[in-house]
This record gives sequence, C-alpha cells and structure tokens, in this order.
Amino acid sequence: MQKITKEVYLKWYEDMLFWRKFEDKLAAVYIQQKVRGFLHLYNGQEAVLAGALHAMDLTKDKMITAYRNHVQPIGMGVDPKRVMAELYGKVTGTSHGMGGSMHIFSKEHRFYGGHGIVGGQIPLGAGIAFGDKYHGSDAVTLCCFGDGAARQGSLHETFNLAMLWNLPVVFVCENNGYAMGTSVERTANHSDVWKLGLGYEMPSAPVDGMNPVKVAEAFDEAIQRARKGGGPTFLELKTYRYRGHSMSDAQHYRTKDEVEEYKKIDPITQVKETILAEGYATEDDIKVIDKRVKDRVSECEKFAEESAWPEIQQLYDVVYEQEDYPFIKHKL
Repeated sequence: MQKITKEVYLKWYEDMLFWRKFEDKLAAVYIQQKVRGFLHLYNGQEAVLAGALHAMDLTKDKMITAYRNHVQPIGMGVDPKRVMAELYGKVTGTSHGMGGSMHIFSKEHRFYGGHGIVGGQIPLGAGIAFGDKYHGSDAVTLCCFGDGAARQGSLHETFNLAMLWNLPVVFVCENNGYAMGTSVERTANHSDVWKLGLGYEMPSAPVDGMNPVKVAEAFDEAIQRARKGGGPTFLELKTYRYRGHSMSDAQHYRTKDEVEEYKKIDPITQVKETILAEGYATEDDIKVIDKRVKDRVSECEKFAEESAWPEIQQLYDVVYEQEDYPFIKHKL
C-alpha cells in the first residue's frame, strides 16, 4: 500500500467532501422531484470508500455493491456528471438514463453496479472473482453489501464456494447499524457480523469504518492476500449513515441525539483535523478546496439539468433480440 502522505490526506478530504455534497445535492433535487424512485445516500460512510480506493489497484481491481451506489463509481473514475445525469434519467447518464439511482454501472472503470435485490450482488461478486482466477488475472474484486444483506442465505452459499475455490475476493459488510430500519441486535442472536466468516475458516475481522486510515490498512492486507493467491477475506466495516435508509425513511428507530453522537467522529472532520494539526494545509487552503467542491457539484447539476431525455426508440434498442432464435413449435 502506498504511504499515507500529506497528498493522500488532502485527496481524501476533497474526495469525501465531494461525495458528501454530491449526495446532499441529490437529496435536494429529489425533494424537487427532479430525481424519482428510490434514493439511498452514502452520507457518513465515506471513509469506507476512501480507504478502499487507496488500497486498490484501479487499473485492474473491481467493485460491486448494493443500491447505495452513487459515489463508488465516481471514486473509481466515472465522470460524476454522468452519474448525476443517470439519476435524472437523462440520455447522458451512465446507462443512458435507464438504470437510475440503484443501477449505476461502468464496464470501463470495472464498477459492476448497484443492485436493488438485497444480497443479490454477493454471488455475483464471487463470480467476477472466479472469472479473474479462471483467466489468470491477479485482479481482486471488492464485493460490498450492508448488514441487512448479511442475513441472506446467498451469503453463506457464496462464502462456501469462495473458500472452496480460493477466489480473489474481499467481502465487505458496510454495517451502518440498521439495515433498512431494524438494528443489528434485533436480526440475529449475535451482533458481530464479521464472525460469520469464521465458520468457513475465512480470514475475518471488524474494522473502524469511520477512519480511512484503519480502513486502508485492513483493505490492503485483504487485497494483498487475495492477489497472492491466499483467497477471500471478510471485513465488517463498522460505520454509520446519517440519513435514512432511503429518502422515504422517517427514521423512527433511532434518535437525533444518536446521529449527532456519530457526527462527532465524522470521517471528513477527522481527516480535516489531521490536515490542520500536521500543517498539511491552512484554513484558507481548506476554503479553496471547499469552493472547488461546491463548483464541481454545481457543474454536475447543470449538466444533468441541461441534458436531453432519451428518445422513445431507446426502449426498443436495449431489448435483446435474436432473429434466428430456435422457437419450439408444438403441434395442436
């Protein structure tokens, strides 16, 4: 793993702040009904992505995740203007406006999408890793899911085969405490999700998901193990989401005081404090970054607003068609 230097801290601050403000803007335009359907925001969980990207080799490593998936592709190199346009349903979006919030995707940048089916991406992530092993690549796949998906049977089936076949995959539970709206303590007789991997003799560990340094260190160890042929790892990133599960979540299951307590260990604030304490930048330097982030978000909004809607014909162009399909004909 690259050393965590002044430049890394400054990049972390700007990236995480941009992701936060990008999501804030989406929340605002959702209320204006410019973005429709479901909307799941990443606010509070930015350290997980920042640390993971630092440990990954973005020229070959891959990522797949659930429906809270707007900022991950941005971190992997996708143009954020196209991501916002996709949420608007515009033709300039990552899937030409036909995927929407839960289905951002980029083959070019090896981001294999958000998935609306809870836990549906877990076996797919192992499948991507299987493909890399089959073709002799030393790429590693990060397969991310929430604590709610950890209760799906597909996780256990996937863990079993991933260990049996020694696949180059890192399973990542982003445990934000409440799944869709039920606390971890109410969904199982244990609260340490990471221990699920131990039954398969999979290297497993809990990680402070609010600290990008701790995240980067844990991911580096897991990724290097997989790259060297050591097989899967299961990491439980203990993090917290400040907003509801989705925009329709009234959040009756927790108090505002609890949310404010977690904001005291906000990953962006932690990084900013280190930057200032170490003399990596001044308050005036920080203001310049803040202004740059604000301008970038405005550019994304303007691009999405001004982009065209897809033509009706596009609905037919994206449907699979095989003219010589061997239909089976039955005699009456």
